[in-house]
Amino acid sequence: MLSFNLERYGRSLAGDIGREKGQVWYGIPGRADFSAQAILDGIKEIGIYNEEVIVWFQHEPAIWADNTKFTTMLKNLDMTKVVTFHTLHFQSSETPSGLRKYEYELLQSILPHVDAITVFTHGVYYAVTTAFPEHCEKVNILEHGIHSYPVISRLSRREAKEELNDFLLYESELDHQTKEALHRQRLLLDPNTIILGQTGFLCPLKQSESLYSARDYLQRAFPGKNIAAVRIGSPREDAHKTYADHLRKEQDGREKFLLETWLPHDILPLAQRAFDVNFYWPTDCTQSGLLAHALGAGAIIASRDIEGIGETLKESGGLMYTDLQHLLKMLIDLIQNPETGEQMEETALQYAARYSWKKQAWKHYALADHILHPTPLWLAPHSVWTTAAMNSP
Repeated sequence: MLSFNLERYGRSLAGDIGREKGQVWYGIPGRADFSAQAILDGIKEIGIYNEEVIVWFQHEPAIWADNTKFTTMLKNLDMTKVVTFHTLHFQSSETPSGLRKYEYELLQSILPHVDAITVFTHGVYYAVTTAFPEHCEKVNILEHGIHSYPVISRLSRREAKEELNDFLLYESELDHQTKEALHRQRLLLDPNTIILGQTGFLCPLKQSESLYSARDYLQRAFPGKNIAAVRIGSPREDAHKTYADHLRKEQDGREKFLLETWLPHDILPLAQRAFDVNFYWPTDCTQSGLLAHALGAGAIIASRDIEGIGETLKESGGLMYTDLQHLLKMLIDLIQNPETGEQMEETALQYAARYSWKKQAWKHYALADHILHPTPLWLAPHSVWTTAAMNSP
């Protein structure tokens, strides 16, 4: 793994173990200062340069902010290159294909200089191949890997709530006043309370205030039940602190909670399992790493039908719709018919098993092998047939 200088960029991606074994090199200078030479220096430092090497880039605008420099870096690397695109749209009105204009321009400059790209969804696949039919053989679908949480997914909702309650009260960084309110309200311990929850960094694009309005709608529909809205997360960037202030004013510490704390990697899926419904209504989102955790935890998800989130939920059995009022009516039906939720949990876990990280990793290996050793499909091993089948309509 070649990654960015930690002093300039942030936290370790692979931990000290990978670094000590020489598997990770933190030498790319920074988001504004990267080049083909930096990549070559890293490959040389790790000592893996040979004809069997593929340089496989993870692309997100927040990581590679300068598209021109990114394209120049690819042009100057005389090696086999693959780029995984994490954040491409396919429902935009900016171009006929559904890509956004800057995405179209980026792909137009990059595709001639790479051996392959991978995308997460069929929607993006069709958008890219429609826009660039001359490069369609380079475009591959590799769905987002899903985490596996066998212990958490076997917990009952009540057990998950109890464990989350213990973490929030005794291990989290919540302030004393918030912990007192949680303890007093017995939010996670009251069997008669239905929790509509949301996790992840606080960001305006996630439109988390809709969580509170959704709670009010459901409470009016079920006056005899206790409906609570719980938003757990913290701002990722200083620019989002104003938005956090807005959410803080919206919450009341009784039925609507903003719990400003970071959830460790083992607690995030526990929270998603504990929520009776994980509710998401973003204004802009291509795909979601949060869904990868929630599906692996066997969580119930209700979300806006938008871009890759909608495509994923259609296949994994979640609730989704383009209209908020219609989605809320679907939630009313879910609350009235708990057995529907049990089926949703099972379907989510089946999806998680189908697209586990392990299986998706092997698909990456199969694609890499096919790129390095191209073989006519009728002579290719089964793994290559599998890779080719992923791209069929």
